[in-house]
Amino acid sequence: MTSGDSMNDILTELEARRADARLGGGQKRVDAQHARGKLTARERVELLLDEGSFEEFDMFVTHRCTDFGMEQQKPAGDGVVTGWGTINGRMVYVFSQDFTVLGGSVSATHASKICKIMDMAMENGAPVIGINDSGGARIQEGVDSLAGYGEVFQRNILASGVVPQISLIMGPCAGGAVYSPAMTDFIFMVKDTSYMFVTGPDVVKTVTNEQVTAEELGGATTHTRKSSVADAAFENDVEALAEARRLIDFLPMNNRQKPPLRPFFDDPSRSEPSLDTLVPDNPNTPYDMKELIEKLADEGDFYELQGEFAKNIITGFIRLEGRTVGVVANQPMVLAGVLDIDSARKAARFVRFCDCFDIPILTLIDVPGFLPGTTQEYGGVIKHGAKLLYAYGEATVPKVTVITRKAYGGAYVVMASKHLRADFNYAWPTAEIAVMGAKGATEIIHRSDLGDAEKLAKHTKDYEDRFANPFVAAERGFIDEVIQPRSTRKRVSRAFASLRTKTVQTPWKKHDNIPL
Repeated sequence: MTSGDSMNDILTELEARRADARLGGGQKRVDAQHARGKLTARERVELLLDEGSFEEFDMFVTHRCTDFGMEQQKPAGDGVVTGWGTINGRMVYVFSQDFTVLGGSVSATHASKICKIMDMAMENGAPVIGINDSGGARIQEGVDSLAGYGEVFQRNILASGVVPQISLIMGPCAGGAVYSPAMTDFIFMVKDTSYMFVTGPDVVKTVTNEQVTAEELGGATTHTRKSSVADAAFENDVEALAEARRLIDFLPMNNRQKPPLRPFFDDPSRSEPSLDTLVPDNPNTPYDMKELIEKLADEGDFYELQGEFAKNIITGFIRLEGRTVGVVANQPMVLAGVLDIDSARKAARFVRFCDCFDIPILTLIDVPGFLPGTTQEYGGVIKHGAKLLYAYGEATVPKVTVITRKAYGGAYVVMASKHLRADFNYAWPTAEIAVMGAKGATEIIHRSDLGDAEKLAKHTKDYEDRFANPFVAAERGFIDEVIQPRSTRKRVSRAFASLRTKTVQTPWKKHDNIPL
């Protein structure tokens, strides 16, 4: 037999093995996956990455378990597809769990495949996208499976703030498995086919007697609206994968690179006369802050995150002159834009992500204060509000702030004020920077006149004349400039352009101790 023949034999076997691996758990299980409205692990990878760019690793890896008859079934790939490819030409590492192979359960070898690509992502400075669809730990392997999880968790921790990590939950993700996505930067879920919980409905019923469905306990709606675990929920796998591609386009490859520069077709100095009338004459009338965000952004493109949770604050990405900018904005349409526990947590997490990855932050302010009440105080608003304050004060990226209307009390300081090292602080002519609203302030200052409505009205008018404008703060240098609303895009774009070379020296520390 010539070497050519043996080569051909091996090539024939390679093709046969590849075809077998690509089938995953076999046609019947693939059909069952499709019947649930879910794509297979490989179909997901193909849709996520640029066509023909996927390079697979460890296609032929099998588990090494011999208990409970496991030696009889050793599927190639061991229930997870791993490798690298590109998204719009930029490299990413991917793992995609295969539910058709032993329910996507995690074995020691399954975990080591994931660890391998995460190590490579760290070494080569590229994002990791994990697609979760797994029944959890492979029980037949016992503690080996748990050790595998632990190894993955450790890498999530080491990679945090070094390379972006995105989790796509496209099926079950339960028990200890939830903690890997929980440590990543963004979590996307799919409605009706994905869920996350630490303990499932059956255990809940046994322990607490609560009757709850998997969807109610940990479905996409629960995690986008109530728990804030997930950043967004989508109708199906295809939409979720398309949105993940769009998100990656905003992010840098790693913490040592700048975010990508995209071609843009929108004049940076574009004037927007409609903004002159965005803020209503009546200080208590709401308006939609999203209108301002979209009118500032290149091509009006705004990528919102956690849009269903704590709607009184808005977070997400825009581009200015083709460069990514993170936006945090109070939303007067919801609870008058007040800060509370949920909004502070949401914004703090976002600000810290931007700071990790060198994404400048634009803050748009219309905030009447913190939400009062026992629920807030008992829930620890002091601690949670401090997270946002801390995140802004700690961030060394370029920070540009625009006050559109109210900036009262502690909330003024917290929202990227000059005192927390913001670089540019602009105010619109409609801005009011004060310790509190005129009526409340007057009732405290002129307590002796409380019975006299006429006097009180005069005092209130005097207070408004003195403080219901941006000038006192501007006199102190807390506001750099009062700007015309129509020119905001131009002024903000120029501000960020001037800050591209910003560097800040911070004192050495092992790490900080943010009030968690």
